Amino acid sequence: MKGNIIVGQSGGPTAAINSSLAGVYRTAIDRGAKKVYGMRHGIQGLLNEDYIDLSEHIQTDLDVELLKRTPAAYLGSCRYKLPEIHEDIATYDKIFSILDKLEIECFIYIGGNDSMDTIKKLSDYAILRGHPTKFLGVPKTIDNDLALTDHTPGYGSAAKYIGTSVKEIIQDSQALIYDKGLVTIVEIMGRNAGWLVGAAALSKGEDCDGPDLIYVPELPFDIDNFLVRIKELLAEKTFVVVAVSEGIRLADGRYVCELTDGVDFVDAFGHKQLTGTANYLARRLAQEIGCKTRTIELSSMQRAASHLASRIDILEAFQVGGAAVKAADEGDTGEMVIIKRLSDDPYQSTTDLRNVHKVSNVEKVVPREWITEDGTYVTDEFISYVRPLIQGDVSPVMVDGIPRYLYHKKK
Repeated sequence: MKGNIIVGQSGGPTAAINSSLAGVYRTAIDRGAKKVYGMRHGIQGLLNEDYIDLSEHIQTDLDVELLKRTPAAYLGSCRYKLPEIHEDIATYDKIFSILDKLEIECFIYIGGNDSMDTIKKLSDYAILRGHPTKFLGVPKTIDNDLALTDHTPGYGSAAKYIGTSVKEIIQDSQALIYDKGLVTIVEIMGRNAGWLVGAAALSKGEDCDGPDLIYVPELPFDIDNFLVRIKELLAEKTFVVVAVSEGIRLADGRYVCELTDGVDFVDAFGHKQLTGTANYLARRLAQEIGCKTRTIELSSMQRAASHLASRIDILEAFQVGGAAVKAADEGDTGEMVIIKRLSDDPYQSTTDLRNVHKVSNVEKVVPREWITEDGTYVTDEFISYVRPLIQGDVSPVMVDGIPRYLYHKKK
């Protein structure tokens, strides 16, 4: 590798996204890149010529290890949708003039579906102009909804956090007895795919029965049936724990959270901000059953809990970052790195490439056969798929009893 590399992060952060950044940086340096630039706040920052020389911030092997253990997006993220090439070619001309000025040989973007849309458009423009810069995508999303890859870095750590948290919630819920029972509703991220909420089933084991019900967004949600199920459960036990996806919808397509005005923001890609699902269901239960209710919204904790990161997840995140640099160095462009699962026991995986046109804007949902027939839980096949991804721990670097992260060093 003779030129320079630029790397950016986009979309929602994960506990492993910075491990991919570390993989890009370490591999680029090892392969002889002159400079590795980091876009501040993704492609949006690049358009404003906001970037840093990563060598000024990652100076030792300890810095690399700290970066791998640092949650959120170290470079900052964005949700910026590039226009279609034919609609605004001036934007592309500006981006490529900046790349030329920085002598960029390889552009790497770490992100999910929307980020792969960015890679697709930039690589298409480069082909149209005969531009030599290579464009590679590195998968990232806790939602695990990227097509063609077995799973996405970030998902394993989020699943580990969800399984652990739900187990702790169940343990807490059995401590007190209420006259009409207690129903705890845990709201878990996931717009159209139930990979995250399904991970609540990981809490089930010899010492825990797991949640009583799990509702994924792949199937229509029936509120009346939900109320009946809760009544039946409360007739048998003193507490009930339910895991619901923030994206569950009624048969008519409306999000449940829309029943409580929980959708008031739409991002550049047209995604509604979903919140309030658990609160709405809890109010209905309190009104119709009179039981005590409580809601817990895991929210950003699902993606920020680096103290519970999966070792497998951190390792694979580092590997896909490095694989993108290797692919670009060998002449590939317009591709996304994927993870191929080789075996479950022992768990083994490898990396490969897939054309970004077949990945961008395509969502991978939970297979119907991995959801129980009545739509209120996930199957053993789902658990067998997820469990290898949460194995192992990554010890934080502790300073004064609190984890230490990599921070931006001032010049």
